[in-house]
Parts: sequence; C-alpha cells; structure tokens
Amino acid sequence: MNTPEKIARGCQTTDRVGSCAKLNVYNWLYDVKSSVNTEDIIEVRFKNTRKDYFRNINGLILKPGDMVAVESSPGHDIGMVSLVGDLVLKQVKRHKVTLVDGEIRKVYRLAKATDLEKWEEAIASEHSIMLEARKIAEDLHLNMKIGDVEFQGDKTKAIFYYIADERVDFRQLIRLYADAFKIRIEMRQIGARQEAARIGGIGPCGRELCCSSWMSNFVSVSTTAARYQEISLNPQKLAGQCGKLKCCLNFELDSYIDAQKDFPSTTVPLETEKGNYKYFKADIFKGIFWYASDNHQPGGIVPVSVEKVKEIQLLNRSGQKVAQLINENTLVVETEGHSYLNAVGDESIERFDSDFKIHRKKRHKPVLTRKSNTDNEVQPN
Repeated sequence: MNTPEKIARGCQTTDRVGSCAKLNVYNWLYDVKSSVNTEDIIEVRFKNTRKDYFRNINGLILKPGDMVAVESSPGHDIGMVSLVGDLVLKQVKRHKVTLVDGEIRKVYRLAKATDLEKWEEAIASEHSIMLEARKIAEDLHLNMKIGDVEFQGDKTKAIFYYIADERVDFRQLIRLYADAFKIRIEMRQIGARQEAARIGGIGPCGRELCCSSWMSNFVSVSTTAARYQEISLNPQKLAGQCGKLKCCLNFELDSYIDAQKDFPSTTVPLETEKGNYKYFKADIFKGIFWYASDNHQPGGIVPVSVEKVKEIQLLNRSGQKVAQLINENTLVVETEGHSYLNAVGDESIERFDSDFKIHRKKRHKPVLTRKSNTDNEVQPN
C-alpha cells in the first residue's frame, strides 16, 4: 500500500519488483539468487528521477521498497531501495555513480521511525520553501527559475534545482537562502528536459513521458530527424512538454535512414510526354513516391514505385521521355513484400453485427408455396 513518504516522493505502490513512478526498472531476475553482484551493490531511489548506488557493507537483508539510511556528504540521506541483485550492475553502467574517495558510498541501516519522521517533516516543507526561494531570487532580479527543492533525509541540507539560460552569479542568493532557511545550500542547474522529467506527465502518445519513466541520457534532437521521416515541420507538433523537440524523433530515425539508402533524388522532376511531374511526398517503408503534375493536370497526385522512378530518371538523363508515369487512374501501386492485412475485420462498419441474428431472421421469414395445383392455400414453409 502507499505510504506517505512514497506519495511525497512521487512513487506509486511498491511491489516485489520495486516499481515506481519515475525511472522505474523491472527486475527480471527478482527470483534468481545473486551470483555476479558479490559486493551486494543496491540501487536506491530518491525524489523524482534522482537515484544512486550504494554498497551494503553490513550484510542487511534488503528488498525493493525498503527505506534505508545511506551515506551522504555531510550526514545521511533517506531513500527507497528500488533494485537489488545482478541487474544492478547493468544499471550502474547506464547511470553515473557518486564516488567518495574513489569508492561507492555505503548503506548505514534500515531507516528508523525517527529517521522517517524527520524526513517527512522535511518533505512537507519543500513546496513552501521553493515558493519562498523563488521570491528571494525575484527580488534580486536574477534571470533564473527555482524548479524544485529536495531536502536531505537528516534535514541538514537541501538541493535547489534551477533553470537559467545564461550564467548566474548566485553567491549573494546562497547567503540569503542560508540565513532564511538555516540549512546547507546546494545549487544544481538543470535543463528544460530535466525539469520535465522531474515533474512528469502524459505525452501526446497517451503514455508516461519517456524522460520520467526510463530515459536517463538526453541525446540531441534536430529537425533533420523530422525531415528524414517526412514529418511536417510544425513546431507545435514537434515540440514536447519541455518546449524542446521530442526525444522520440530519434527512436526510429535509423530505420528511416536505412530504408532511404537506395532511394533516388527527390529534387529531379520526372519528364513525360504529357508534361513534368514534381515530387510531392513518399511512403518510405512501402517504397512509393507520390508525384504531382507540373502543369496542374486533372487527376491529382500519382503514386510511383521507387524502382519505376529510377528507371524514368535514367531514361530522362539519356534524353528520352516516357509516355506516362503509370496508368493515372490507378490509385494503388502494387509493391512486393508484406503489407497490412485486415484479418479480424476491425475496419468494417458492420463488424459488430451478429451473423446469428441475420440468419435467424432469414430462417423465420415466411416463404409462399403452393401445395397443389388445385389448392390455392398459401402456407409458410
């Protein structure tokens, strides 16, 4: 069941595999005894997307969902065990591990009731302190935004996450924060994507944001990815909730690049006896180019296979013109390979009609028959 500390830290119900709302990892090896992770390194999750790795030097029996006190600088912090076993070593390669004197930090103990009580008090004050911190930064006329505040478990230190487009001199700001809040202050700059990951949300695809569910590294995204995929360069559709280009534009980019390796140039018009045709759009994975008439002849756009386009361009370079691209009344180009097959009839408007009801009506429909040549009585069959 949900506990107050899990709700405050943005976590959902924790089960045997330690699922959580931000950067969750499914432990496929939860029922396999650890044989590779001999140092017993565990993954501990803190607020939102912050997680780190610690060594269980005391041999504690830990499972996902346990609250532990871990080493920090200075003092100790409180976090939730999110992953144990051999899969932790795979995660260590993906995430940056905080080291102290070249060694992984340690797990002190399971969190006591007093530890959790002090931690919950710190969590309850984070939002009000964030609003007050924003007011102080605004009074100093600093071009920055305090996006979030995260307290350390022992309530002696707080991390202030801020967003700024340029370098900010916040030396005076730190002094004011220390005087106002009576704690150690750490300023940590984050970008717009990191802010979206910490806040979370639902993307236009209907699923949880990738940056807050599984992504840990942000790769640069450019409009070139949209051009390769024949996507309209509409800033409102290409931008994610962070205001930057969607990270998912890079997910299928390699497939599109591989599919277009042997494609002919789209800047060369096709010359026919009826006139020239210019490139309009493409169905990349089906290998179909769509061309529009240069002199606006009736018939709209014409689909032409990639192989046919290569053949026509080769003839045009030799000074020859084809009679026509294809039969312009044909709306579909037959291409080799697999295509979508509507096997279950889910596109039919009559797919919910019952065949049984139709047959039943036909079976009870009266049929006029004549018993004999002399009898004019009509009876149902």
